[in-house]
Amino acid sequence: MAKPLRLALYACFAALFFCRSVFASAGEVSNIGLETSRHVEEKADISFADSIILGLVEGITEFLPVSSTGHLIITNHFLGLNSDTPLKTSDNKTVYISKGGEKIPYTIKNAADAYCIIIQIGAIAAVALLYRKSLLRMLNGLLWKDAGGLKLFINLVVAFIPAAVIGLIFNDFIEKVLFGIYPVIFALFAGGILMLYAQKWYDRKNSAEGTDIYNMSCKQALMVGFLQCVAMWPGTSRSMMTILGGYFAGLKPAQAAQFSFLLGLATLSAASLYKIVKDGANMAQGISLAPMALGLAVAFVSAAISVKWLVGFLTRHGLAPFAWYRFLIAILLLVLFIF
Repeated sequence: MAKPLRLALYACFAALFFCRSVFASAGEVSNIGLETSRHVEEKADISFADSIILGLVEGITEFLPVSSTGHLIITNHFLGLNSDTPLKTSDNKTVYISKGGEKIPYTIKNAADAYCIIIQIGAIAAVALLYRKSLLRMLNGLLWKDAGGLKLFINLVVAFIPAAVIGLIFNDFIEKVLFGIYPVIFALFAGGILMLYAQKWYDRKNSAEGTDIYNMSCKQALMVGFLQCVAMWPGTSRSMMTILGGYFAGLKPAQAAQFSFLLGLATLSAASLYKIVKDGANMAQGISLAPMALGLAVAFVSAAISVKWLVGFLTRHGLAPFAWYRFLIAILLLVLFIF
């Protein structure tokens, strides 16, 4: 493994364990910076306007290296969807969930956080449409008709496994401790530093050829998969970590982005389906389905536009502009929530 990659991994995981101890010692961390502002009305449902805004945020940011989950958490705050108001059924009964052997109210914040994951389905569908040729090649590979397609499929499976295992183990911790404004701000800033470092490293090491996604080794794919695990921290960005992994694996920016998008099909689909199974029944009791469906449609359209734009932008400008954007957002949020 390349020295820059080892250093990046050490820095990310050191930050993870450092902030885990800091944030966990602060008590109920998920509420840090998330108390609904006096200027934001608490809500009892997700409206059509909320869904349109969340769909736009999801679609635009899901595949950009700026963290869609972090942006959605921030958006939920300003929309007033992070309140502890219990979810009510149509006949005004409180929705309860079982936790630790006791029943507790299922809140608007619980539902909104779950929707932040479920709405990814719209972005997933956009990538599936845009990269249908790659999906067809993988299908032909499984039928032993395309060696490159089969190799890509195997590498995507290899890259997916670390997130599948670690995600199941740490899912509850991530939702309890890291779904907050301050953890997101920290991740936005730290990710920007990592991106600037990685871009400078890539510019120095850049070669004329580069690796093709159909010729990657399983070792390179596994490296991308482990980097993707760091992005379970909201605000870090799954796209950022997997694109960086592609850089370190020798992929050109457009190829790194494509591998990131295709890996996202598996990772985001698994996360969304898990969230539907876990929270779907509770959400259906008190959240209007029509606005949620509209949000998925908006995410689909905006993600399709965002993905097409990103590939060309990365080729021309690299990751540095996204790093400066992350710094700007982190500073603005820090100022807002401190003052």
